[in-house]
Amino acid sequence: MSSAPTTVAVIDNGICNLRSVTKALEAVGVSPRVVHTPEEIAASGAAGLVLPGVGALRDCVAALRAAKLDATVRDWIAADRPFLGVCLGMQALFEHSEEGNVTGLGIFPGQVVRFQRPPEFKIPHMGWNTVRFVQPRSPLATGLKPEGEAFYFVHSFYCAPADPALVLAECDYGGPFTAAIARGRCFATQFHPEKSQAKGLQIYRNFAAVAAKR
Repeated sequence: MSSAPTTVAVIDNGICNLRSVTKALEAVGVSPRVVHTPEEIAASGAAGLVLPGVGALRDCVAALRAAKLDATVRDWIAADRPFLGVCLGMQALFEHSEEGNVTGLGIFPGQVVRFQRPPEFKIPHMGWNTVRFVQPRSPLATGLKPEGEAFYFVHSFYCAPADPALVLAECDYGGPFTAAIARGRCFATQFHPEKSQAKGLQIYRNFAAVAAKR
């Protein structure tokens, strides 16, 4: 008799590509539950929490605070429950962003800064680029080549963690930048796994495996 699929809550902050994210989770055997409030997260019984986001960080953080989800995300990560931030969902975890002078959730020390690159490097950084895993034993990197896998990016700002030990993966675009972070069972990616075909699905599969281990 097969067990029920793992439930993962996906925060709808009004500025995320929910359909792509939930479809990717379904493709790896997860039951995604779209949530809008702390009460919905609690009622979902979710083993994992995903915070996606596209667009402006100010809108993302404002939506989280308005719904009182900022405290929920902090408490979830503090309890070392499985968490995955995607794009803005990664940037929101830091203290401050140069994009609109925004104060983030402050879960991790560090800044979100704008790319300063030579003219031949177009901003935003958009399209496929190689990601190198500097923590190859991380559960999020299972089944992926440490020396490089291609993922899809769309961003003008990137995270600069104060603690180098937080960096899970790096990418190069006129210079290295942080492409993913990890601490305990908290993970976040600047790239979009849901837009990154088979390798992106592997990221969601790996996160689902972490969430399934209660």
